[in-house]
Amino acid sequence: MKTLKEHYEVAVIGGGLAGFCAAVAAARHGAQTCLIQDRPVFGGNSSSEIRVTPHGAACFHAYARETGIISELLIEERARNHELIMENGWTNSVWDMVMYDMAVKTPNLTFHVNTPVSRVEMDGKRRIRTVTGLVANAETELVVSADTFIDCTGDGIVAHLAGCQWRMGSEGRDEFNEPHAPLEASKDTMGNSIHFKAKNMGYPVPFEAPEWAVKYDHPDFFYKQGRPPYDIRGGYWWLEIGIPWDTIHDAEDIRHELTRHTLGVWDWIKNKDPETRELAANYALDWIGQVPGKRESRRIMGEYFMTEHDVMGRRVFEDEVAFGGWFLDLHTPGGLLAPTSEPDSAAGYQGDYNVKSYCGPYGIPLSICLSKDVDNLMMAGRNVSVTHAALGTVRVMGTTALMGQAVGTAAALALAEKLPVKEYARDHSAALKQVLLRDGCYLPNGRNEDPDDLAREARVSASSEAELYGMGPDFRNAGTVLLKGWGDTKPKKLDLDKKETQWNRLDAARGQWIAVGGGAIRKLSVCLLNISDTVQKVGARVVPVENLWDYRCDTGFILASTELSVPPGGPHWIEWNEDIEGLMPGYVRLDLDANPAIDWVRAGGVEPGHVSAWDMGNGQMRSQFHAHSFKIEPAQRCYGPENVLSGVTRPRESVHLWRSDPRQPLSQWLELDWSREVEIREIELTFPGHLLTEYHNYPPFYRDPQCARDYSILADDGDGFREILQVKGNYQRQRKHVLNTPVQLSKLRVVIHATNGDPSAAIYEIRCYS
Repeated sequence: MKTLKEHYEVAVIGGGLAGFCAAVAAARHGAQTCLIQDRPVFGGNSSSEIRVTPHGAACFHAYARETGIISELLIEERARNHELIMENGWTNSVWDMVMYDMAVKTPNLTFHVNTPVSRVEMDGKRRIRTVTGLVANAETELVVSADTFIDCTGDGIVAHLAGCQWRMGSEGRDEFNEPHAPLEASKDTMGNSIHFKAKNMGYPVPFEAPEWAVKYDHPDFFYKQGRPPYDIRGGYWWLEIGIPWDTIHDAEDIRHELTRHTLGVWDWIKNKDPETRELAANYALDWIGQVPGKRESRRIMGEYFMTEHDVMGRRVFEDEVAFGGWFLDLHTPGGLLAPTSEPDSAAGYQGDYNVKSYCGPYGIPLSICLSKDVDNLMMAGRNVSVTHAALGTVRVMGTTALMGQAVGTAAALALAEKLPVKEYARDHSAALKQVLLRDGCYLPNGRNEDPDDLAREARVSASSEAELYGMGPDFRNAGTVLLKGWGDTKPKKLDLDKKETQWNRLDAARGQWIAVGGGAIRKLSVCLLNISDTVQKVGARVVPVENLWDYRCDTGFILASTELSVPPGGPHWIEWNEDIEGLMPGYVRLDLDANPAIDWVRAGGVEPGHVSAWDMGNGQMRSQFHAHSFKIEPAQRCYGPENVLSGVTRPRESVHLWRSDPRQPLSQWLELDWSREVEIREIELTFPGHLLTEYHNYPPFYRDPQCARDYSILADDGDGFREILQVKGNYQRQRKHVLNTPVQLSKLRVVIHATNGDPSAAIYEIRCYS
């Protein structure tokens, strides 16, 4: 046996999305970093071994997609990958190689794969000295010492071996009075899953289940207990088993049981189910996972213990470093062995559970990622310091990736300041937040206040700016047509168009966010279809909202209200003349009351920053990713160049976006003017795109049309503009440019020559540093 000893400033154990982002972040900020992964590929549950596609806040909230390192990775994967994205089971090695490529290219980062850690050596009671792992197939023992350790193992193995306190199972209702907690505490956890992929062969393919497979013979198990075989190609999160087995120590038993059940489920779909067997006739099993993906095991006690109340109340934390927005998704213990599946699915995603589990976007504090018992140990991922109920929302991979980037950044900055990481976290949270924002992350309660950003001192102007006129069903913006979800590609037996039509029906009150530039609104129009034979009345009102995620049905004030008369047939443009004065720049929401005879017709494309919502009950709305048709007079000046200095890089209180007039041809430019000479070495740009909805809704080889493709940066030192940088073929959202030598200038101009399809040039933010 060979022994290999190495020392690093930061050691990250676990190469899932949380650990990967932690390691890359630490290395980018100058820390000598080691990433130790127990599998041959990075990505954890998202890898090609397990194939759970990353979810996050954007599944439930428009423009809430995670940014930072995870965004870089997912944008790159879509640009390179030929494969459709499915719910689960279709992840291929392109994703593995995107991560591997980033790891290889990141300076200061060393990694070891195929190396499970099984021993921890302590330096006293409160510090870890080393971790030891065995490199598979190499007869090598790896011993790594470090100043700071980050446990991203999911199971919290490093923290456990270091003697940290941890919890596993459900807290009782009496401990924190959480609505989602069971009455009595238990050891029950959510289960593990494996996935499968089926392939269309183009001709009939038989399937015979092995004798040891589980036999399924009753449709109620699937259709009345929340386990619909909604897509014969795979993607079933409900192929899940937990208790009576332990999700850590009995993982292999669970894997075998899941394999038996998965073959039985495919046998039902392929040979027995009258709803699917004809559709499945030409499909063959292409892949079945054999590495269980875990949802829950140990949760390590941290400096703070986050509960459901923090999530549902959107508590503002001083040390906010990440955000979440997945619903409180608590699967029924036992999975396939339980009477019903996850409660929301079992209820058809309707009713009380659907309403009370909807949450976010909410902030996440760094203190849940700091071990209470060990001073040089941090955590990120599903093993952080939260209750079982809160874990239901923070556990998804988009969210854990953000936590990973935050702890990796904090670890590196603490080392740079020569401070213990807990002291740095306590005393320097404001500085940490500014670094995370500069690195492309988003914080619900943060904005750019970086004193070193010279752009904040400049005046800004542009060659042109778009105005908001509204949009109708025939609205087509060449670069921002509505994306199609993966569900639109699935084999269909039933006519699903009816559901699509109902999605716009005023069977519940609906609202449309409208960005205003300040001043007044004189006229509003909505496009409505009356499916009845008589004139219908619809109540309408305009209300102020705080931001894009202000889901209150009653926001406390009505700016204007009326009753619209809609004749039979249509669609009709129904006008509403109403002088609304004194508006501040931001959003208002146009709400229409419920009337099941009326369709509020969808807009035919995407206007950046404009989305809708429907009344889901209990006084709150639920976000939708499309817009309803509307017109507004006068046209609103909401896309001005001043938006690039707002400090926010996505729609929130307003659109926060400069957008050029789409009627004017490219090239278009944005200019910063200091009226004095400044020295610039670094220029950082944030472009639009990849924010509206989650990763699942983007097709193969996708490059977001709104993102600048070809652009130049020009400097004026008093003798006119000269080009100092040129970029071609871009599709990433954030670009950081470090010039070879500093440039003295009084004006800086970004000229966008071409986008990836949109007629408008657009920028969320520009930063400049000496």
